[in-house]
Amino acid sequence: MTVRVYTEFDLGNHWLDRYQGCSPVFACVLGFTATALIPGISAAGATPETRQYTAVADAEFLYNGPQPQAHYPLPPLEKGASPVLISRAVLEALDCPLYVFNGGLSVSPSVPTVNLGGVRAQCLTSGAAMTLETVKHLLEQGLIWGERLAKQAENSYVILSECVVGGTTTALAILLGLGFPAMGKVNSSHPQCNHQQKLAIATTGLEQAGFWPLSQTGFQGIDPLKLVAAVGDPMQIVVAGMAISASRRVGVLLAGGTQMLAVYGLVEAIAMALDLGWERSQIVVGTTRWVAEDETGDTVGLAEAVGRVPLLATQLNFWGSRYPQLQAYEQGYVKEGVGAGGAAIAAHLALGWDNSQLLQAVEGICDRMISLS
Repeated sequence: MTVRVYTEFDLGNHWLDRYQGCSPVFACVLGFTATALIPGISAAGATPETRQYTAVADAEFLYNGPQPQAHYPLPPLEKGASPVLISRAVLEALDCPLYVFNGGLSVSPSVPTVNLGGVRAQCLTSGAAMTLETVKHLLEQGLIWGERLAKQAENSYVILSECVVGGTTTALAILLGLGFPAMGKVNSSHPQCNHQQKLAIATTGLEQAGFWPLSQTGFQGIDPLKLVAAVGDPMQIVVAGMAISASRRVGVLLAGGTQMLAVYGLVEAIAMALDLGWERSQIVVGTTRWVAEDETGDTVGLAEAVGRVPLLATQLNFWGSRYPQLQAYEQGYVKEGVGAGGAAIAAHLALGWDNSQLLQAVEGICDRMISLS
């Protein structure tokens, strides 16, 4: 088995059958939240300082692959290697269209990106991460670009991926604000999820903004745009807009775990609040086995709590790798990011790749990196 459906089996399997043999359009939305600067919050960058460069380094590698002189080298991680190696290996094999979007960063990217006119988010503990005007603007950009991506992906599907360090913590805040029982269910790049730290940060921001404690169940009565402005990050609102408009025409694979489940919750809340049409059956969340089966979180339970969302995961396995940096994934490090799980699912659908072929392609990228260094 190369792709497993974990929730909403009929919908998930129908989606996989529908897009078997199709090559996607791959989009990655970059964003930054100052939440990433909190010590210990993420393993996606060894220090708070290096975490400011994770998204632009991943974007550069996603776009160029291994280069002798990287403008932004991939930052050293606590352990393991960036998941962008997986995404890049698949993109090279598929040769599919790639779009990189700047939703709001603290440093300028070194590769061509679509600048959506956003800004980096303040730490979510402020309860004022972004202005409502910024959030509305980014939603509009997401809706516009979702349509454009769908046109390019005619009769196929769009992969919507992300790179936001600290994004599982802003995701937790959004999920809680929407009324979902997300405590103890989210994932992190650490081998043991730092649930208490995340929860303290998320509830602090929600309290500051008047969203906590919850006074109602579900998201009826909550303004999802004000919630994102309070405790979200730029990627979430952009991808929610893209998913809404793209789903009207083509399939949508939200490539990620916790962060994309939060986006799915936002899609539903925004569509309801603003009376926007979307096609639920076209959208799935696709991640890695390391996220779906992470015993220090509960991704399956979270997907079930969020609603009728099919959760798919690549069964990619790195135990047999000759690289310790890849074997680290099997020890609970990194797990996902930059659409790695979604890219692996695409490799199965379009190329029929099994685990050994995918591992060989990823190790080929590692080989080139070492030869260049």
